[in-house]
Amino acid sequence: MMLRKCVAASLLLLAATGSIFAWGKKKNDNKSKAKKTVVVGYAQVGAESDWRLANTQSFKDTFKEANGYKLIFDDAQQKQENQIKAIRNFIQQDVDYIVVAPVVETGWETVLQEAKKAGIPVILSDRQMKVSDDSLYTAWVGGNFLQEGRDGVKWLDAYLKKIGRDKDTINIVDLQGTIGASAQIGRTQGLEEGIKAHSNWKLVAQQTGEFTQAKGQEVMESILKSTPKIDVVYAENDNMAWGAIDAIKAAGKVPGKDIIIITFDAVRESFNRIINGEEINCAVECNPLHGPRTAEIIQKLEAKQKVDKIQYVTELVFDKNGVGGALKAADELPNRKY
Repeated sequence: MMLRKCVAASLLLLAATGSIFAWGKKKNDNKSKAKKTVVVGYAQVGAESDWRLANTQSFKDTFKEANGYKLIFDDAQQKQENQIKAIRNFIQQDVDYIVVAPVVETGWETVLQEAKKAGIPVILSDRQMKVSDDSLYTAWVGGNFLQEGRDGVKWLDAYLKKIGRDKDTINIVDLQGTIGASAQIGRTQGLEEGIKAHSNWKLVAQQTGEFTQAKGQEVMESILKSTPKIDVVYAENDNMAWGAIDAIKAAGKVPGKDIIIITFDAVRESFNRIINGEEINCAVECNPLHGPRTAEIIQKLEAKQKVDKIQYVTELVFDKNGVGGALKAADELPNRKY
C-alpha cells in the first residue's frame, strides 16, 4: 500500500514537473514570437519655431508604444555639439535607429562613423549633411529647399506682373535662416537665382534671423533704419516673417501692402495672416510631418527591404487669391494639421 502511494506521488510529481516545463517552454515560445519594440533615438535641432514644434509632435505621435516603438527624444537647443553628444548616447543605449535633424550640414563624419561601426542605421530628417561617404546615413526625409526657394521666386514674378510692377526696380530683403542649415542654403540659392534672372530685382539686405521670431524682428528693425526703400521681404521661415512684420508695423508701414511678404513653412498662423490680407502675401510650404514617412523607412528596413536614399515630402504654395498657380489659403486652412 505504501509502495503504491509512493509511486502515485512520484507520477503526480513528474506530471506536475512536466507541466511546469511545458508551461515554461510555451511561455518562452510566446516571448520569442512577441513583436519587437523598435527603439528610435531622435536628435532634434531644438524648438526654435512653430514648424519645429509640429515636426517634433509628428515624431512623438508616430513613434509611440501603441505603434510598437520606443522613442528617445533629445532637444539640442540649436547646438551641434549637443546633437553629437545625443547621438553618442543613443549608440551607448544600443538603439535600433538614430534619426537626426542636423543643425548644420558639416562636421558629422566622426560620429556617423561611430554609429556605422555600431551597426545602427542613421536617418536624416528635414536638414541634410555633407559627408565624404554617403553610406554613413541610410536615408533622408524632408523638403526640397531649393525648389521651395524657386517656388517663392516664381510666385513673386507672377504677383508683380499681376499688380503691374514687373518692370519696376524691386528692392528685396533676405532674412536668412541659420547659416549653413540646409533650409537656409536652398532657400537663399533660390532667391539669388531669381535675382540674377531679373535685372530689375535688387538684393538690398541679406542677414540671418536664425529662424527665430525675436531675431527676425531685431534684424528687420536694423535693416529698416539703414535701407530707405524696401519692396519685398523674403523671410526664410514663418517665425522670422512674424518678427519682421512687427518691425515693419512699428516703422509705420503696412506689411503685405507697402512691403510684400514672402515666407516659408506655411503653418496655420501664416495662413491666418494671409487670409486677413494685410500681412503675408505668400507662404511656401515646408511640410514638417516627417514622422510617418520615417516610420515607413524603418518598417522597410525591418523587413530587409531597400529604401530610396532621398525622399521628399509633398509641398505647395499658398496665397490669398491663387496667383501663379498658388492654392488659396482660405480653402486649405480647415485641413491644416500644423
